[in-house]
Amino acid sequence: MLENSVSSDEITAALETPRDLEFKIPDPEDEEIEEQEFLSKLDEIWKVCDRFDLQTDIWRGRILRAVRDRQKQGGDGRGSGFLNWLKKREITKSQAYALIQLANSADTLLAEGNLDPATINNFSKRAFVETAKSDPEVQKLVSEAAQNGERITRREVKQLQDEWMAMTSELLPEEVKEKASEGSLPPRHLAPLVKEMEKLPENHIEDIQKEIITNADVDNIKKVTIDAKNLSKYLDAAAKVQKLRDSQIDLELAIDEALRLDCLHSTADLVKVATQLEEIVVKFYTIWKRLGNASERLFVDTGASTPHLRSLISCLESLSGETIEVKLDETGERLVRLKIISQN
Repeated sequence: MLENSVSSDEITAALETPRDLEFKIPDPEDEEIEEQEFLSKLDEIWKVCDRFDLQTDIWRGRILRAVRDRQKQGGDGRGSGFLNWLKKREITKSQAYALIQLANSADTLLAEGNLDPATINNFSKRAFVETAKSDPEVQKLVSEAAQNGERITRREVKQLQDEWMAMTSELLPEEVKEKASEGSLPPRHLAPLVKEMEKLPENHIEDIQKEIITNADVDNIKKVTIDAKNLSKYLDAAAKVQKLRDSQIDLELAIDEALRLDCLHSTADLVKVATQLEEIVVKFYTIWKRLGNASERLFVDTGASTPHLRSLISCLESLSGETIEVKLDETGERLVRLKIISQN
C-alpha cells in the first residue's frame, strides 16, 4: 500500500464530513422564489452531498482494501474471508474493487504530491480515477485547475489528457501539432486519431501522416480517423481468418483498392464477420461432438426396459447425426439443413 506524503490530519480535514446533513430544500411550488435562485440553492446542497458521497466512498475503499490485505496476510489465498465480509454487508465484488480503486487513486495522487489535499472536494469520484491514470503532466494541470476552485469531472480530465496526447504524440506531424497549438485545429479531434494510429503498422502510419499534412481540417481528420479505425479492424480480423491465411491473396493490395473505392468499412465488416463465422463453426463442431458422445453413452446405458429414454435419443438424432435439421421459425415452414463432413 502506498505511503501518503501528507499527514492523516490533512486528509481527514480535506474529507471532513459535514455533521449536519439536514438541508432545507426550497419548495418547488413557491412562486416567489426566482428560478435562478431556486436552482442555485439546490446546486449548493447537491455539492455538499457530492463531497459527503466522495469522502465516504474513499474511506470505504480504504476499509475494504485493509480487509482484503489482512486476508492475504493471513494466508487466505482464495480470498474467501474477504468475500464473506462483503456478503455480510451486501456488497458485490465489483462494487468493492471499484471503491478500492477510488481509494488507491486518491492515495496515489496525494502520495506523489500531485494533489493538494484541500482541493479533494472539487473532484467527482470518476475524476479521481481518471486523474490517477493520466500522465504526470496532466495530473499537474488538473491539480492547478482544482486549486483555482474549478469543479473537476471525468470529462475535464479526459479533455486535458486528450489535448496532452495530441500535443506530445510522435505519430502526429509537426505541422499538425502547430495548428493544434494555434487553436485552428481542436486537439479533441486529434486524440482519437492518435489512438487508432497506435494500432497500425509503420507503412500505414506514414500514409496517414501524408494525408493529414496535405489536408488538416477537422472534417478530413474525422474521415481519416474513421479510415484508420476500419483499417485496424481489417488488419486484426484478417490475421485471424484461417481461409485468408491459407490463400495467396495480397491483403495490402486489397486495402488499397478498398481505399480507392471508399469501401474500407464494408471490407473490414466482411472480414470481421468471416472471423466470427469461423469461430462459430469451430464452437458448433465441438458442441455437436459432445452431443453425439452423450447420446452414445446414454444408448449404451439403456435398453429395452427404458423405452422413453430410447425415444428421447431417437428424437435428438436430427441434431446429433451427420445431417442436422433445425427450424428457423415456429411454424416450421423454414428449415435449415446442415451436413457435417469432417476430415480426420
